Amino acid sequence: MTIEEAQQVVDRWINTTGIRYFNELTNTAILMEEVGEVARIMARQYGEQSFKKSDQEVNLADEMADVLFVLICLANQTGINLTEALEKNLEKKSIRDADRHRNNEKLK
Repeated sequence: MTIEEAQQVVDRWINTTGIRYFNELTNTAILMEEVGEVARIMARQYGEQSFKKSDQEVNLADEMADVLFVLICLANQTGINLTEALEKNLEKKSIRDADRHRNNEKLK
């Protein structure tokens, strides 16, 4: 599935199953909540924190998909084509960081 297709699929789902989009502020808050859930798993799975019994059934892929879903909702609501945005962002990074990481002693 392309990013454009994902934006279309999410829009169809929202307008049928989801009835309508939550407003942009609500979706921003939901996005932060979902990112927090990813951070919680990362801190326990790859960091120094340990899982609680209630955390044992967590699914990192599912939580990342939740983040992506809400981000796509926000892009749809604000008229952002995520394919174009990502392409422009990668171009910006390629110019800005052409030598930056290569010359970073910390990365060698």
